[in-house]
Amino acid sequence: MGGFSLEHLEAARMYLFGDVKFLHLLLLLMALDILTGVSKAIKNKKLWSRKSLFGYARKLLILVVIILANVVDQILGLKGAVTYATVLFYIANEGLSIIENLADVGVLVPSNLADKLKNIDNSGRGIVEEVKDEFSEKGDK
Repeated sequence: MGGFSLEHLEAARMYLFGDVKFLHLLLLLMALDILTGVSKAIKNKKLWSRKSLFGYARKLLILVVIILANVVDQILGLKGAVTYATVLFYIANEGLSIIENLADVGVLVPSNLADKLKNIDNSGRGIVEEVKDEFSEKGDK
């Protein structure tokens, strides 16, 4: 019979992601970021905010970007260089997000790192503000 097996899942993973190094680490960091983000939301009493939905969507889009990087690698024959760099970028990004969430919850974070995170956080607008501005500008026209 033509059932679905674990070999099919492995084949799909290899086709979509190739032999991506550190993909498991990225997935673990994504899960930890979600857990620390939920903890932060509970502390701030914003557990069901739209910001969390945008965060979950961003996690899925990160996987889409990695798939696209894998396709570029396969087309250009770069042996995983673009995908590897993409995964490393997102690992660093998830790590920073986890540290920021932990600092907001009250976990002690080295002061130099906390100061740098505050500078990064204050340098731009958040995704929620950008989406609100986008919808309000379209409504004005």
